[in-house]
Amino acid sequence: MLADVGYGAVTAEPAAAATRPRNRRQLIVEAAGQVFSERGYHAASMEEIAARVGISAAALYRHFPNKYALFAESATVMVDRLAEAADESPADAPLTEVLAAIIRVTVAHRASGGLYRWEARYLERDDRRRLRARFDHVVARVTEVVRREFPLPEEHLRAVAALGAIGSVTMHHTSVAQRRIEELLLASALRVVATDPAAAAGSARLVELPAQPVPRTRRAEILAAAIPLFARDGFANVTNAQIARAVGLAPSAIYRHYPGKVDILVAACLQAAGLLAQAVDRSLHAAADPRRAVAALAATYVAYSFEHNALNSVAEAEVAGLPADLQRPVILAQREHIAVWEQQLRLARPELDPRQARLLVHAGFGVVVEAGRALRWQDEPGHRDAVTALVIGALSV
Repeated sequence: MLADVGYGAVTAEPAAAATRPRNRRQLIVEAAGQVFSERGYHAASMEEIAARVGISAAALYRHFPNKYALFAESATVMVDRLAEAADESPADAPLTEVLAAIIRVTVAHRASGGLYRWEARYLERDDRRRLRARFDHVVARVTEVVRREFPLPEEHLRAVAALGAIGSVTMHHTSVAQRRIEELLLASALRVVATDPAAAAGSARLVELPAQPVPRTRRAEILAAAIPLFARDGFANVTNAQIARAVGLAPSAIYRHYPGKVDILVAACLQAAGLLAQAVDRSLHAAADPRRAVAALAATYVAYSFEHNALNSVAEAEVAGLPADLQRPVILAQREHIAVWEQQLRLARPELDPRQARLLVHAGFGVVVEAGRALRWQDEPGHRDAVTALVIGALSV
């Protein structure tokens, strides 16, 4: 969930009139990563990035020929840093050391580090493959150490999930002291890799999700057709003509039901929030104590993420690009969902303060995203159970 859309400020200092910093290209890439993360690739502008660095747009173009070139470098720089961090430890280094190095890099570059997670889908094929190869290298390094220290089933899945817990800190800006963030993420990641994915066997059978509404009106049909297109191609790449074609309408007919394409996206985000809220209410109704409540929340969120994957991915990936006035109700709904998790987690773990609990909740969401991707979102009870166990491990309940 992206309840706190955007990232903490890491602002490059403007160059003095007569001095050109030697690391200007690095400052540009850092600022661009932040702007792309906050605004999304298509909504971000070169002028906005230049202003963040304190230079003119013309000066920016002396370093990068166009927005895509800057985007491609910004999207890959964090993964390159992670790969370097994973490789700097000796081959026989303990897992704690390897994960700690990855966490330090992730937290230090938190403001721009999450760009690859959603916006990288706008990379061209070759750039996307290079990004994937670098991330796979990091996963392989962690998997190797996990296999050695925690010889349990699904070591690759556990490694990916641990990295998801760590990477979650780039997807929100909950404020916690840096050292405490690193401690919490390390403890969470270590618990993930020490979790047997079979620990929550049968949890999938206990979840009853509300069904996605059957489209009975033309407006609902348009929404149902748009969601998979947005999920597959990205909101900015989908046209009204494509949506209309999927429903059997002329493109102009879309405007009788939605003022614009962005209003379809808002409807999708609110539908996702509504379905999740209903699912949470059902899951907590029968929970006997806080620990069971957290486990029920985990199983429900995992089930929802698998069953409504297209809808959920659209709601999470595209909300940053919404105009502020349209973004507000979506953000409010997401924050309300996180508040439920935070309350139950603090009841189960009273030693956590609200911000620490919130950070761990996001770590649990990060586990779902990366583990689900590793499983290609194949919706099977065994997959739901395994990811649920890893989420519960990340939260230490």
